[in-house]
Amino acid sequence: MNAPLYTIEILRLAASLKGTTPLSREDGRAELRSPTCGSRVTTAVALNAEGKVAALSQTVHACAFGQASSALLEQSAVGRDQPQVEVALTALERWLGGSDSAPDWPGIAALAPARSRKSRHGAILLPFRTLLAAMKSA
Repeated sequence: MNAPLYTIEILRLAASLKGTTPLSREDGRAELRSPTCGSRVTTAVALNAEGKVAALSQTVHACAFGQASSALLEQSAVGRDQPQVEVALTALERWLGGSDSAPDWPGIAALAPARSRKSRHGAILLPFRTLLAAMKSA
């Protein structure tokens, strides 16, 4: 019997997503859409003097996996700089593609049930891609 795709952990993560919160200062913003599934994420970011994420706000229109990925991003993005987000995104792409090395991002293993479902990869990657684009626009 196959393990369920939508685990309790994924559904809890998806439900924990905070939603759009206004930032007192916005340094960068990006909106991206996944062509494979139609998910859409808008991210606004405030950066500190060292270029690290000080605060972020997301508007997420995605499946449970996209929402869960957004929640994981939201929980651990503060304090990270652009190179760290780029490394995490690259590692996430490789992990979803079959690499045994999971990305160094807290909680990311919760998304493992989707590794074999290529149609879910776009939604999972989208929050990371959008954060990176928002940081680059700053």
